[in-house]
Amino acid sequence: MPSDTIINAMTIDVEDYFQVSAFAPYIARSEWGQRECRVERNVDRLLEILAAHETKATFFTLGWIAERYPELVRRIVSGGHELASHGYGHQRASDLTEAEFLDDITRAKAILEDVGGCAVTGYRAPSFSIGTANLWAFDCLLRAGYRYSSSIYPIRHDHYGMPDAPRFAYRVKPELIEVPITTLRVFKRNLPSSGGGYFRLLPYPVSRWMIKRVHEMDQQAAIFYCHPWEFDVAQPRIAGIDAKTRFRHYVNIDRMEDRLIGLLADFKWGRMDDIFLKAGTATGRALN
Repeated sequence: MPSDTIINAMTIDVEDYFQVSAFAPYIARSEWGQRECRVERNVDRLLEILAAHETKATFFTLGWIAERYPELVRRIVSGGHELASHGYGHQRASDLTEAEFLDDITRAKAILEDVGGCAVTGYRAPSFSIGTANLWAFDCLLRAGYRYSSSIYPIRHDHYGMPDAPRFAYRVKPELIEVPITTLRVFKRNLPSSGGGYFRLLPYPVSRWMIKRVHEMDQQAAIFYCHPWEFDVAQPRIAGIDAKTRFRHYVNIDRMEDRLIGLLADFKWGRMDDIFLKAGTATGRALN
């Protein structure tokens, strides 16, 4: 299937630089309120870029952010974008009990709907932290009123991943769809091909080729994700972090905006709910 006929999902995980999971050992949650917040200016820039390319996206937004920047959330909604949940305080689902997780996703959904004035049907777990050890999270999402999740990354990674999970949208429950982050299947292994640090690390032509290969080989839409802080060259540098964390967080952030603009020009993009809920495209086996 040609790339110019497939509508892919453009998604943004709305969190600030100091809330990144890799920084958790260095920045206590109690310090968040004392840090310089830069999420508003960064999201506004993303909204400008998306508007210039007439593209709608899904913004997986923290409840913590929505409480403090309600007008930002309203600008997202007024721009025609989908408002979705990233949980309340960017705690990994795998670090919470079932009761704590249910409270987190219920609280976030209520805040987002109140601030945004619209229904919130989608959820993405921080750090793609739903896996084989906490599949009960899907029951919680159903109970909280969500209709889809995008919380599984079917790769091997030192912080997350579920490599044996289906690669494309499928029903985990009769009324709940999981839309995994996109991978390219090469030599019986799933390669990340959909955003984040990998998109910054790899040369842009490689990322573009990988998305086209998914279109040609699998005839499936790609799920791209990024964060507002990835476009912020002037963000404060966190002192004392280890070399791996420093490299992963800061590599090529000065090239991110140009690469995103290229991506918007090279492919068609839309909202998660329009692609996977309204079109009813989810297929595949359920996880038990």
